Amino acid sequence: MHQKYKISGVHAKVPAAPHQLTDRITPIEKSIVLCHLGVPDIEADGWLLAIDGMVEKPAVFSFAQLRQFPFHAFQSFHQCAGSPLNPDHPTQRICNVIWGGALLKDILANCKVKPEARFLWSSGSDGGVFSEVTCPTYVKDLPIERIEEDVLVAYEMNGKQLLPEHGYPVRLVVPGYYGTNSVKWLNRLEFSSTRASGPFTTKWYNDTAYSADETPNGETKPVWAVAPQSIIVWPGPKATIRAGQSLSIWGWAWADGGVSQVALSTDGGSWFEAEVENQVERGWQRFSANWMPPSRGRFTILSRATGCDGVIQPLKGRRNATFSIEIEAI
Repeated sequence: MHQKYKISGVHAKVPAAPHQLTDRITPIEKSIVLCHLGVPDIEADGWLLAIDGMVEKPAVFSFAQLRQFPFHAFQSFHQCAGSPLNPDHPTQRICNVIWGGALLKDILANCKVKPEARFLWSSGSDGGVFSEVTCPTYVKDLPIERIEEDVLVAYEMNGKQLLPEHGYPVRLVVPGYYGTNSVKWLNRLEFSSTRASGPFTTKWYNDTAYSADETPNGETKPVWAVAPQSIIVWPGPKATIRAGQSLSIWGWAWADGGVSQVALSTDGGSWFEAEVENQVERGWQRFSANWMPPSRGRFTILSRATGCDGVIQPLKGRRNATFSIEIEAI
């Protein structure tokens, strides 16, 4: 049956700017929207989720059956990886929301995944043309080891049913992975011994791999786990402050696995440490530090996060490059 669409083609909404992200839980109207192939028109009553591939017991679930599984809700940061056509351009397309639905591992409990399966392919109901490439459907993958954590088959966002542009009626949510992996309008889960073969895993959303000294090593890696990143919420860009008076700088930091440290710089060379709160569930972490402008003039404030795995946010040239704002002391 031909899929109907509420919106055809690429549909994106510019999310809230960093200085507007003052709420711990981001309101839905300030959250990220990026739909590569349009917004399908789907009703919950007609929605079905097929589970097949390398499983002993394939299954199909209706929306009513999905809601019979135990309900789970938790907060998680949700970051867009940016444009697949410009993968090294740093973005701050980030939000922190509460997802609600069924754990994927509960849904798969009786399917008996075969031991030779290594990847789970997830497919959405959307298809079309992106950047002159025909895509029959939007397909992503993830390693099956990730399923045992907190992957969610979600039908709620901030306690409300998903909006069409956020994947109504059902989407996948892979906390800690870039949003491109959380497939919207989910309709199929397929187990395989290989990675998915569609353009969104082969042509796009593969990063240059780096060695320990942060130089490219000629390899690529999937855009899966979110790298350490941070934004400054206050002061906002081009803010005017008083020289010689203490200023409280604060913002959000996040990474798959959490953030252990955030450092700030106001002179482009030296760094001082901010206080970072512990991570709650999969949410972003607030950091803060006091600083006093030593004189009048313009200052650039940078924030740099370090993940719990020791990976440090790069200064430039990557999608998670350090964030900066310019302020003026008078």
